[in-house]
Amino acid sequence: MMSIPAEAVGLDYFPCRYGASKAVFRGPKRDLTQPYVAVLGGSATFGKYVARPYPALVEQALGRPVANLGGLNAGPDFYLSDPATLDVAARAQVAVVQVTGADALSNPFYSVHSRRNDRFLAATLALRRLFPQVDFTDIHFTRHLLQVLERSDAVAQARVVAVLKRAWLDRMRQLLSRLPTRRVLVWLADAVPPETAVGLDPAPAFIDRAMLDALRPEVDAVVIATPSARARSLASLDMTYPETEAAQAACLPGAAVHAEVAADLAPVLRGLP
Repeated sequence: MMSIPAEAVGLDYFPCRYGASKAVFRGPKRDLTQPYVAVLGGSATFGKYVARPYPALVEQALGRPVANLGGLNAGPDFYLSDPATLDVAARAQVAVVQVTGADALSNPFYSVHSRRNDRFLAATLALRRLFPQVDFTDIHFTRHLLQVLERSDAVAQARVVAVLKRAWLDRMRQLLSRLPTRRVLVWLADAVPPETAVGLDPAPAFIDRAMLDALRPEVDAVVIATPSARARSLASLDMTYPETEAAQAACLPGAAVHAEVAADLAPVLRGLP
């Protein structure tokens, strides 16, 4: 399927809510009165631009409901600021958590939007003192912020990144502690976790192997889902998006990648007691 202008056809994400949460998730809404799996993550988990994201494919493979709790541009703060969604996730048999970047969370240097965690809200006094030469007025996204900081003073930006990494580990431990005892992390990226992550690219930003290893005692498994070259090459052909959003679509996995992620994840979930 080729990309189709939104004016002609658009995907129906069947938006729905669970429990008392005000957050809107991808549907159709699942029946949570029977045992289910909860999947948490960002835009890739939500499955933007694809008809059947990996949570739906895992559901088919397992034969039990999988609630897609992925949020657009969501990170750990999305869930930690929404107790109602955490309650839904905590009642699942198993929780799957997509690894998202360390740039998209509030920290001692800046705050992010509670729902769209990629939105930069404000610099703290600590960041303003560290970068007195930077005007934060026209910065609206965390990625742009960190690019500006690096261009302004790479050494000082490295101090910010170190704090982001520590904050990410702390926030992920908080999130995992609120989930059921059966927990699985999913690394969904074009390459395996790097030994050292110091830049925004490749995504997820600033996350490296040591950080994932630090979380292994908190989970039953870490699934490293790296798409094949063939799946990546199909991304522009198996997604539906308006031409005005082509750049955004290029940063997200296509349907073939979702199929490979589901194929990696389903056996792991099936093998959990």
